[in-house]
Amino acid sequence: MEKQLPLKPLHLSAGARFAPFAGYDMPISYPLGVMKEHLHTRSAAGLFDISHMCHISIEGPQAADLIARACPYEPKQQDVGTGRYTFMLNPSAGIIDDLIVSRLGKDRFLIVANGACAEKDLAHLSDLAAEYDASVRHIPRVFLALQGPGAAETLSRHIPECTSLTFMRVLEMPDGTFVSRSGYTGEDGFEIAIDPARAMEFADTLSAEDAVEWIGLGARDSLRIEAGLPLYGQDMDEQTHPATVGLMWAIPKPLRSRGTYVGAPALAAALASDITEKRVGLMPLGKAPVRAGTRLYNGENQDADSVGLVTSGGYGPSCGHPVAIGRISKTTDTPDQHIFADVRGRRLGCELHPLPFVPHQYYRGE
Repeated sequence: MEKQLPLKPLHLSAGARFAPFAGYDMPISYPLGVMKEHLHTRSAAGLFDISHMCHISIEGPQAADLIARACPYEPKQQDVGTGRYTFMLNPSAGIIDDLIVSRLGKDRFLIVANGACAEKDLAHLSDLAAEYDASVRHIPRVFLALQGPGAAETLSRHIPECTSLTFMRVLEMPDGTFVSRSGYTGEDGFEIAIDPARAMEFADTLSAEDAVEWIGLGARDSLRIEAGLPLYGQDMDEQTHPATVGLMWAIPKPLRSRGTYVGAPALAAALASDITEKRVGLMPLGKAPVRAGTRLYNGENQDADSVGLVTSGGYGPSCGHPVAIGRISKTTDTPDQHIFADVRGRRLGCELHPLPFVPHQYYRGE
């Protein structure tokens, strides 16, 4: 049985349509519909319930050392009040999960992990913590995302302190509320973690704002594909090397060839030999979306060679055409930057397209 969100009564009253996702019964769409929800987020402020995400507290004198063992970056150099995108690797350098790690104090960190990976993440971190003077603890919270060009003005009426934040800066308030200027849509926005006892009133008040509409997972998916953002379980998993997903930027250069984090030897060996695949953006030609799992070929004839796979795909309402993310062989010959997707036995042409499909609008304070 799927887990239920603490705010489910609020979503029911808003007319949400539910479906299973990451072990939860999640709102997929609301009466506005996926297309309009997507466009509303790009033009105003979309409110998402992302309480399936897992919040993990890492505290203690060796908290930074524990995270340095789990993740390929240097948490001791991370400024307090900042968040960082990273991931945990297995010994083969496959991705256990991708994370946002925020430093709340000298010896205090908060990890936000994917809901579907919560149990294995907590087990992995707890196993590693046995060697360190640091605690690993799950924090039950309601987690909301407010995304779009109207997000800052809207949230400032309820959390005035949020206006001081720039992209990937975080704050922890006296009542325990956690706010990060980040998101999964490519837009400016915030993620707000709040005690479940106070969350219903806060969410109800925020959703009543003129600029705000509830947004479901359907639009969240199309927004993140347009923004070129990977999804764990589709674009990456424990068999995926960070280089094939375009994530090497998240690993500091000195740590790519050495390091004490789990998976460091395998990562260095793979980079020293050859990474055979690369991530690409794809713009299918025509109106038909190309979905995850679709095979890619270097020609439209049936005897063409298979060269890769679509990992995420759908329609991009902001773009006005289908959009997709895939992985192809680095040696693929793509005449005129074209490749072909096999959709129910038909070969549909796709143009290779730079990622993201729409410019990121993160607020950096300029």
